Amino acid sequence: MDEGLRTGGGDGGATGDGGTATPAPGRMHTTPPLPADATDPESENRRDRLLAGLTLMFGVALVLLVPFALKEGSPFFLPLTAAIVIAIALVPVLEWLERHRVPAPLAALTCVVLFLTAANAALASIVVPAWGWVSILPERIDNIQSNVKPLIDFYANLESFVNKVIQELASSRPIQPAAAAAESPPRSILELFATSAPTAFIEMFFAILVIFFFLSGWTRLRRKAITSRTSFGGAMATARVIQDVVDDTSAYLGTITAINVSLGLVVAGALWLIGMPTPLMWGGIVALLNYIPYLGPILASALLALGGLMTFDDVWTALLPAAIMIGLHLVEANFVTPLVVGRRLTINPILILISLSFWGWVWGTPGALMAVPLLIIIQTVLNAAGKPDIAGFLFEHGTLVAGAGPLPPRPAADRETVVDSPEPPV
Repeated sequence: MDEGLRTGGGDGGATGDGGTATPAPGRMHTTPPLPADATDPESENRRDRLLAGLTLMFGVALVLLVPFALKEGSPFFLPLTAAIVIAIALVPVLEWLERHRVPAPLAALTCVVLFLTAANAALASIVVPAWGWVSILPERIDNIQSNVKPLIDFYANLESFVNKVIQELASSRPIQPAAAAAESPPRSILELFATSAPTAFIEMFFAILVIFFFLSGWTRLRRKAITSRTSFGGAMATARVIQDVVDDTSAYLGTITAINVSLGLVVAGALWLIGMPTPLMWGGIVALLNYIPYLGPILASALLALGGLMTFDDVWTALLPAAIMIGLHLVEANFVTPLVVGRRLTINPILILISLSFWGWVWGTPGALMAVPLLIIIQTVLNAAGKPDIAGFLFEHGTLVAGAGPLPPRPAADRETVVDSPEPPV
């Protein structure tokens, strides 16, 4: 009896059948206060906003500084990046040789020799004839002027300007043309190394070494990148990213190279039929410039128009090589490439233009040639790692927006309640 009274009288209430004390009428009931180590949601929200703001500022600063660092450090970053892109494109050849029991160093050396052979063939077929065209350009100024005169007649207001430009070109003839004509262009990679500046020689040699060591250690590097993950899911994700980068880059470069070489050969055959000198050189120029989206074909057409004006006496015949190039490129770009490449390697044209302008600004023509492969590598990595949702980060969740609205309600178990107790049931 006394024990029951002591149990029920602690808060002035009565004890039910289940032993639960019922609060007395009119009294206030409060839950225990939060522990000392609990975090206030409002201060936690302010801390999240501060961290998000600092992260955004550092990210913007990094994005703004990296292009200038790449541009100023082009003697190091340009050959390194070019070597890595070329090495990634040669990985399928390396893996094919290793599957046929060729040792890794020998397979890497074979890939480097194949690449240098192809580069030497391109150099011999393009640079040597182009050197001859450049040397006879001052002698063909009169022929160009006579060819473009009918076109200039349609635009009389531009005649004085064009004549002034032609006179300036004619007056820029070298003082010793015989000595200039006597110089021979480099006919191989070794001659190019010997006649180039020391810095260019060092950069090319550095790129070749990077390609060799990258390929020779590719299998070991990939295995280490996969096995060093702490979880099976991380290892599978790493393997998938590496394989996707290699597959997409090599597939794009291999496919585009085959298409460009085919286009160059077709253009060379058509130019040979109309009597254009050195058709293989023009086909090589078309194939090389076709690696640069949008701008490359325009530049190739302009060069063919200049070559036609230097060769033929009739203006319409002189413009025929450029017209052939434009027609074949339209067929290639609208029918052949979409059919061969397919949807897997389809890239947003806006991204291509942004990448082309960015890398062209950073590294010039070499950067423009590597713009699309670099875009494919970056896009493949982002697709696997997850793309940052900048719009959602800034606007949807209101992380950095002042006065984004009231904080979400706290869970009932974590907040303190002070309510009037109802009358106990009878």
